[in-house]
Amino acid sequence: MSSQYSPLCADAQTVSGARASFALRSTGLAAALVCMACAAQAQQLALALGETVVTANRIEQPLSDLVADMSIVDRQTIETAGAAGVADVLARLPGVQMVRTGGVGSNTSVYLRGAETRFTAVYIDGVRIDSQSTGGASWQDIPLEAIDRIEVLRGPAAAVYGSDAIGGVVQIFTKKGEGKPTPYVGLGWGSRGTVKAQTGISGGQNGWDYSLGASHASSNGFDARTVPGFNPDADGYRNNAFNGRIGYQITPNQRVEATALSSYMNAGYDATVSKTAPMADDRSIYKMSALGLNWQAKWSDVYSTRLQYTQSRDYYETRPSPYKTDTRLHNYLFQNEWKLGVQTVTAALERREDSLVNGNIDRSRSQNALALGYGLHSGKHTLQLNARHDRDSEFGGNTTGSAAYGYEFLPHWRATASAGNAFRAPTLYQRFSMYGDSSLQPEKARNVELGLKWGKGSDSFSATVYRNNVSNLINYVGKTGTCPGNVGAFGGCYANVANARYEGITFAASTRIGVVNLQGSVDFQNPRDTGKDLQLARRSKRYANLSADTLVAGWKLGVEMQMAGRRFDDAANKYVLGGYTLWNLSAQKQLSRQWSLVARLNNLSDKTYELARTYATEGRSAYVGVTWTGN
Repeated sequence: MSSQYSPLCADAQTVSGARASFALRSTGLAAALVCMACAAQAQQLALALGETVVTANRIEQPLSDLVADMSIVDRQTIETAGAAGVADVLARLPGVQMVRTGGVGSNTSVYLRGAETRFTAVYIDGVRIDSQSTGGASWQDIPLEAIDRIEVLRGPAAAVYGSDAIGGVVQIFTKKGEGKPTPYVGLGWGSRGTVKAQTGISGGQNGWDYSLGASHASSNGFDARTVPGFNPDADGYRNNAFNGRIGYQITPNQRVEATALSSYMNAGYDATVSKTAPMADDRSIYKMSALGLNWQAKWSDVYSTRLQYTQSRDYYETRPSPYKTDTRLHNYLFQNEWKLGVQTVTAALERREDSLVNGNIDRSRSQNALALGYGLHSGKHTLQLNARHDRDSEFGGNTTGSAAYGYEFLPHWRATASAGNAFRAPTLYQRFSMYGDSSLQPEKARNVELGLKWGKGSDSFSATVYRNNVSNLINYVGKTGTCPGNVGAFGGCYANVANARYEGITFAASTRIGVVNLQGSVDFQNPRDTGKDLQLARRSKRYANLSADTLVAGWKLGVEMQMAGRRFDDAANKYVLGGYTLWNLSAQKQLSRQWSLVARLNNLSDKTYELARTYATEGRSAYVGVTWTGN
């Protein structure tokens, strides 16, 4: 099996447990933020009344009606990302950290509020994507070029989405067509032989709307592992992707839609070199697909429904080393919504089917669920209640619930409070591989949080305090005494051996001073193994994102600063990864009605740093892209 997906590698990204106090240095930080007039990404349109989101409760709602802690990434932000991946864009949001073992095409983890990467439920156009081998989405295989918008919900949401949503939910939406046919072509070039190309067309008429696109991204890359014992080659990647979205308005109150996305990634990585494993060009092959069919109907001014079927695939293979894993997911959803004045009631039936083929493993499981929701937005008061019961074909029943309340105690000021629980069922690999234990139980979490928000015009400020306790945390243990049968003969196994606590405070704000927009966020967190009182691997206790942009002679110029404190690379807190500060520059200009240009310079100071021990990160890099839109 490839070292990239061995349990020992997974152990470096998960943890056992420990209890520790957390000093929330909030007063000084809040004052600093107000003085600096920065925090909360511009994408986090916290109090923008016109924004409509669907992630929090699976129905369209004004962002101003939500109690949930959310961020939005818009299309303009995605376009200025340059040659980055989806995880790079998310890592500029409050409460999000990213770890990558090499370049854009390498194995990537995303931590929401410090929670394991598998604790984030990920959807593309409503299609759930996940791996029943590693757990969590294959972030490196999601093509950034296809994305129009991203919604990020921080905090448990199992009462709405079921298993997986312990740390939060990320909803990714591809482009939707409207108006007359509009073709587009984009080309970009960057450091280390980076090339990006995309083309597509979108439009809508006579009740139909459509958006079709294709993209290519490739790079020569850099040597991901520079220590002795690994191939000193450049670990580049190439990605080809296709996305499509076609809808038809049957009547003014009924709509059907089909969505599809397919992505192929071929990326280099470095396996250990030995006499039995000579130096080779090791490659990771990722294949991802997501297909969704939707029928939405509004039967009256009060009652509407949504019927949805989705399927996805997550395939991973290494060459020349012989390792393959193939996950397939199927989901069926029947959502009902009643709008009763200032109240909204929802009821949903959902079925989820997971299957895994990996070596000798050929297993599947299913979950049937009933989810209920109640929302109230009346004057200064906002209330959201959710409850859900999942019946797993192997683990039996799991009941989750959440309650959230918001109160506008002064003009432009709102206080929020919420509590909820969540769970994640073990992956089929964790249960049935040679490192598995079929008796593993679901990981469970309980979360509480308090929030304070202020917003007026282009100015906003927010502070969110949270604590999420996780029990039955699954970790890879290299102790044969805890492994059933002869599993220990393979050096260890997965086991429910840990408890974790993810707690912290996020400050966020935005303002405009003269012609300059200022935004950013600062996080103080303490993700810990509460049994051993150790910090969880590869997560900083302190990190921040600050940015500013302005218009100069038709150019939109921006500067970003990303900061992260030191982390530990391993669960035992033996290996320290130093903190770092990165500076990035960006520039955008509409050259004409049809032509636009974007330029980006990342890691301006050519900072050397590590996100994972012995893995290199990219130094200074530049990117320039042009887009033609035939409108």
